[in-house]
Amino acid sequence: MVSEAIKLTSPPRLRLLGQFRLECDAKPVELSRNGQRLLAFVGLHRRVCRTVLAGTLWPEVTEEHARGSLRTTLWKLPRCDQALIRCSGDSLSSGTGLHVDVHALVETAFDVVQGCVHPFDAQLPPGLLAAEELLPGWDEEWVLLERERLRQLRLHALDALAETLVREGKSALALEAAWASVRSEPLRESAHRAAVSAHLAEGNLIEAVRQYRSFQRLLREELGVEPSAQFTRMLAQHGIVLFP
Repeated sequence: MVSEAIKLTSPPRLRLLGQFRLECDAKPVELSRNGQRLLAFVGLHRRVCRTVLAGTLWPEVTEEHARGSLRTTLWKLPRCDQALIRCSGDSLSSGTGLHVDVHALVETAFDVVQGCVHPFDAQLPPGLLAAEELLPGWDEEWVLLERERLRQLRLHALDALAETLVREGKSALALEAAWASVRSEPLRESAHRAAVSAHLAEGNLIEAVRQYRSFQRLLREELGVEPSAQFTRMLAQHGIVLFP
């Protein structure tokens, strides 16, 4: 049966970071597994061809069967005052009022990477600090690819944000950003360099060396390599001589 129409007083919200969740008027809306997959794919890509969508979500059946499954899943989606998905010819697009958390994260990350951010006086963008991954537990190829893209974008944004905050003299916030990146990827040198930069900016040379040595031990244990020359030069520029 088609779901009953849902009367909304606020735009629907789709959460894809962390567990899947569709909210209408701050209340969760239950969807079938196929409904979740359909809404997640269209929500991520904003606009997609029916053939591509059907083939991606139902790859092991014929095209005719896949398109039939797509029609059935669309028919069963909740009917809201503001459409969740709009159909236009052979294309499907997310509704204009649908808020998708992934897009907010991506916009924030690109703003940071491109240097188009407002000053941060007391707190950092919460979307960047949160380590929630895209649709955890979903193992379909299209999810895995998008998950890794978002992870890399977030890490680049955190590194860039940390360096920006160091230049602005906000070392404590810079360390928060750097450590968020380190927690997500402990072997990422740029994140450790950002943390060391924050320590050096505060004149905490011992903390800077401790951070460097910790990363050096990790690299040796995990990969059998040393930190880059760029990293060691950073310390040398502050009069710190490192011995093997």
